[in-house]
Order: sequence, then structure tokens, then C-alpha cells
Amino acid sequence: MPTSPHGEVHRQRQVAESFGADAERYDRARPRYPEAMVERIAAGAPGSPGSGGPGGPGKQVLDVGTGTGIAARQFQALGCRVSGVEPDLRLAELARRFGLAVDVATFEEWDPAGRRYDAVVAAQAWHWVDPVTGAAKAARILRPGGRLAAFWNVFRFPPEAADAIAEVCRRVMPEAPFDFGAMLTGATDGYQVFFAKAAEGIRESGGFAEPEQWRFDWEWTYTRDAWLDQMPTLGAFTRLPPDRMAEVLDGAGTAIDAMGGSFTMHYATVAITAVRTEA
Repeated sequence: MPTSPHGEVHRQRQVAESFGADAERYDRARPRYPEAMVERIAAGAPGSPGSGGPGGPGKQVLDVGTGTGIAARQFQALGCRVSGVEPDLRLAELARRFGLAVDVATFEEWDPAGRRYDAVVAAQAWHWVDPVTGAAKAARILRPGGRLAAFWNVFRFPPEAADAIAEVCRRVMPEAPFDFGAMLTGATDGYQVFFAKAAEGIRESGGFAEPEQWRFDWEWTYTRDAWLDQMPTLGAFTRLPPDRMAEVLDGAGTAIDAMGGSFTMHYATVAITAVRTEA
């Protein structure tokens, strides 16, 4: 969920570093990513010596803003060797409990110590990175032919639930600098600034071929409890006081109850991706 109508989201460090307040809930409730996309990214990375070649196991992947390692574990399941960079120690510690090697730093300040990678990925995180500085750094640590892929899960509520949930959010959070209705029903529209900034940063860095945009559409059915478990992990709510969060959840729960206690969420996972040039 976008947390600003502007393109300088990466400067909102308080929001960026708020997701670890309940790391276990974040890992439990946040959606995963389409296997078809993960496989396409892994297959498109060149493979380091001994990795098994294109599409083979052992590829070196860096997950930027790894969080609890949700995406990283999906790449691991394909046989990739994945390490992470995560600025929030609470999230990083949980990722480490899952067996991931994670450095605690922002990507801009992180020291790669000479390490090189076949792919640099960022799952729901690249908007917290300076798009030009981040792309330039990715270019420096990628092997020629390596792939940078920043991707986002964009959700679209069923209209009958979106209106009711947006109304309670507006009432509880009148100071919010964004339109809840557009967020809940606009699908990829609200994320276009993220996609554009990512692509512009890649072009400006000068280290990549022309960026591409990939899209994967899918659906997920949520029970009332499953959605209310996820909602506090979204950037718009991570710093909301408990009493106001409870009011939002009560209104959202009422809306889902009116739909029979569950609903089908429409997702579009969008990746902005580019290949490291030889130069």
C-alpha cells in the first residue's frame, strides 16, 4: 500500500523502519509472490561459476530490504544461495532464525565487501531505496548479465468491501495524506509512481539495458481473521496507536462479515527489471 502521493517515499525513514514492530505477524500475514515470477527471475540470472548454469541451483541472490525473508525463502526453494540486507534489526533477526544470512543496514550504506551476485531483488521494498543510488549500487555488485528485479504485490479489494473499509479509515485517520478509496480500488494506479521511479533510476544509473515491466495477476481468498491479521502490517497503519488500529479493524471486520466472512482479493504482482550490461 503506498504511503505517500509523492515519489520521495524512500526519505520516509520512520515508516520504512516501522515494520518490525510485530515481525512474526508480518511474516505470518504478508502475501507471498507468484512462483512463476520467482522462477523467471532466477532463470534469467546468468549463474556464477559452479552454479549449474542458466536456471541451475546455486545462483547468488541478494535480497534488498529482505524483511523476514519471505521472498528470499522462495528463491532458496529454487536452489539459489540468498543473502539479505535489512535496516530493521527486528525483522533481520527473524529472517536469521529462518536460516538466512542478513546484514543490518540500508542498501545505500551497506558494504558488499567485494561480493558479486547473479541477481539483486527487492520484494515490496525498492520504494524505500533511493532509486538512482540503489540502481547504481546494484550495477556495481551484479555480474555482467545479472538481473535487478524490484517487485510489488498490488491488491484490489472487491468494491463492496472497499467503500466500507475506506470510509472507516478516513474517519479514524483524517490526517492521512492519501486517498484510501483509491488505494483499495485503484489496483496498480497508486503504484505507478513507484514503477516509474524504479525505471528512471535504472536508466539514470547507466549500468543496465532498458528496463522491462512484468505483470502477474492472481487471486487469494481471505477469511475475516486472515485479512485483519495482515492489515496492521501495511505501511499506512504500522504507526497507528492501538486504540485507533482497533477501530479500523472493527470497521473492516464488519465489512467482511457483511460479505459472508470472506472475500477474494485480486492481486497484480508487478516487477521492474533490467539486465546488467557488459560495460
